[in-house]
Amino acid sequence: MTDSAATPPDPGPAHGSSPTGAGRARRRGRWLRYSAICAAFLVLVAGGVGWIAYDRLNGNITEDTDTAAELARYEKERPTVLAEGAQNLLLIGSDSRAGKNGKYGRNDGTQRSDTTILLHVAADRKSATAVSFPRDLMTEVPTCRQRDGSRHDEMFAMFNYAFEVGGSACTIRTVEKMTGVRVDHHMVVDFDGFKDMVNAVGGVTVCLDRPIDDDDAHVRLAAGTHHLNGEQALGYVRARKSLGNGSDTDRMDRQQRFLGALVAKVQSNGVLLNPTRLYPVLNAATSSLTTDPGLASLRGLYDLVRGMRGIPADRVRFLTVPRESYEYNANRDQLVQPAAERLFTQLRKDTPVKVAEQSSPAEEYGAQDEYGTDGESGGYSDGYDGYDEYDEYGSYGSVGKPGASAAPTFRGNTAGQASCG
Repeated sequence: MTDSAATPPDPGPAHGSSPTGAGRARRRGRWLRYSAICAAFLVLVAGGVGWIAYDRLNGNITEDTDTAAELARYEKERPTVLAEGAQNLLLIGSDSRAGKNGKYGRNDGTQRSDTTILLHVAADRKSATAVSFPRDLMTEVPTCRQRDGSRHDEMFAMFNYAFEVGGSACTIRTVEKMTGVRVDHHMVVDFDGFKDMVNAVGGVTVCLDRPIDDDDAHVRLAAGTHHLNGEQALGYVRARKSLGNGSDTDRMDRQQRFLGALVAKVQSNGVLLNPTRLYPVLNAATSSLTTDPGLASLRGLYDLVRGMRGIPADRVRFLTVPRESYEYNANRDQLVQPAAERLFTQLRKDTPVKVAEQSSPAEEYGAQDEYGTDGESGGYSDGYDGYDEYDEYGSYGSVGKPGASAAPTFRGNTAGQASCG
């Protein structure tokens, strides 16, 4: 007799199914769909974060439309471009005491150009030259629109007066009038922005031959090697009365060396190629910048940085415009001619500028001028001992010898020379 309560036989796998095929395929299909959804979500999130970051950095930059409008008003008076593809950027360091900068002095409602540097980037992007202008340099300041909307007449005054009365536009026009070099872009950065930039790159190392104790600059450092943070770096580049000979020229030399060390630091630690390192630098930079409309975007800044990032450190050159004490006031400066005009001509024509360190006053001030006569050169020489080369006209001369006609060498240094060692 058959037991009706017995367990029915196993019918086996259903038609079309497989315990090792279709089931696994269904599970894999579900996993792939989930993975695709997750991946799509991550892409959207990453894209959103990227866009938010881009939008934030873009929004950090202050666009200087007033300067653009003022420069357009005087377009017919501005220099013409002689070297297509080269770029000239005017960097202006403001000494404004407004806001967070109040601890560096009393805020009287004005601001001056504590530091002004004309950065020339060669058309072939193989070299760059940064020329500092002393704030006490006596020069012609053109008619400019003042901050209250009125206009002042052309006058002979200290260089930094231009920024005080007419801001960036007046400073640009003063530089263009002095040099004949067309300024393509400009940037203004204040004390707080400078500190943020230094901190963003992780600080900069400098070497001190003597200690610094400067209450005005808020810095105290012993002699030796120091890795400076933003606050210390600001004091270091601002110190004047307690370091060197107390002159503004000595301070500019120190600023140039610091900027050279900063350039070398950025190039050496992969900041420009590493997004996690680049973002803090961009955030610090954009938060502190006021620029012309052409640079007031990440795209504009990227194009500028991209053009410079391949320039070797030893081809990023720093120098001060040839200067000497003003004949009517030893506390002011004046240009040394014909040295200054030779420099400006090289910048206009995009001719590489040569710089070399000079260790003694005799080398700095007693060099041969372009006519082969002895005189004060204010940091300019028609050559430098040890080199023979062609001058800009193609004639051959022995550099450093009386009557030589070789291309000039200016007192300065490169970013490659700025590091300790």
